[in-house]
Amino acid sequence: QVQLVESGGGLVQAGGSLTLSCAASGRTFGFYVMGWFRQAPGKEREFVAAISWSGGGIIGYADSVKGRFTISRDNAKNTVYLQMNSLKPEDTAVYYCAESKTGWTIEADQYDYWGQGTQVSVSS
Repeated sequence: QVQLVESGGGLVQAGGSLTLSCAASGRTFGFYVMGWFRQAPGKEREFVAAISWSGGGIIGYADSVKGRFTISRDNAKNTVYLQMNSLKPEDTAVYYCAESKTGWTIEADQYDYWGQGTQVSVSS
C-alpha cells in the first residue's frame, strides 16, 4: 500500500515562499504520476501541478501557478517537492499530494493515493 506524507506547510506573508515535500513509501515498480492539488474552504479540490516519476519527467501546472510554483522530484528519496514563490492570499488552501498509477492526468478522481494534506495560509 502506497503511503504519502506531506510536510512544509505554514503561514507566510504575501510575496513569500514555501516548499512542500511529499514522501512516498510502499511503492512498486511502474509508471507513476505525482500531483499536487489544493482545496480552499468552500471550494472544490483543484489541480496545482504534476510530474511523471520516470522517463523524461513530464511536468504540468495549473495556469494560476505557472511561473510561481515549481514541481520537482528526488527519485533516490522517493520525494516530490512543490516550491511556491510569490505566494498570494488566494493560494491559501490545504495542499494534497497524490499519486496516479494509470498514467498522465490532472484529474483528481484519477489519482489512486492521497496524503493527509498540509495547510498553507498566505496573509495579505
